[in-house]
Amino acid sequence: MKDRPHAQWIICVLYGFTLVWSTGCVHKIHVTPSPPLTAEKPIAESVQVLVPFLALEGADHMPGIGLLEWPAKDLQAAAIDYLQRRQTFSSVGDGPGSLTLTIKAWLTMRSRGAYVYKLRLESDLGPTGKPAIKSYLVEKEAIGSAVRWVTASDENPIRQAVQAALDDLAQQIEAEALPSRKGAS
Repeated sequence: MKDRPHAQWIICVLYGFTLVWSTGCVHKIHVTPSPPLTAEKPIAESVQVLVPFLALEGADHMPGIGLLEWPAKDLQAAAIDYLQRRQTFSSVGDGPGSLTLTIKAWLTMRSRGAYVYKLRLESDLGPTGKPAIKSYLVEKEAIGSAVRWVTASDENPIRQAVQAALDDLAQQIEAEALPSRKGAS
């Protein structure tokens, strides 16, 4: 009988530790990439940016590893803000525009000593309500630390990969728009 209260106390302590550990180890990611430059000449169209999904795969699903939480809405807001500040289009938002830019995203994490974060963006651009007329593929990697103790250990390399991916995506879109605009001049 004397052992029973002791066993209950141990169970309560272990439960509390598990609860704190499981809720305290979620790395909630928020990125705010900043364009290094502005577009040479904005594309004279309004664009709606959609991110229908952001798939996460990799090391955060292993036992004892902090979970990674990065909602597609955060990537969508980051892409909208980035394209607005870069001035790739005359206007950018999450509401209807004359064009729709759909960005499907995958983030893969692998541990090879240091964590490697690979971001893949498959993007389609076209008139709203019609099939896309152009597709873009961007894959960027960033190297993180060897351990993932705090949110910054995930957020910093993810921020680097998003920055590089949006730089590349915007450059591809702007490069394709330039010939048609130069020919029209």
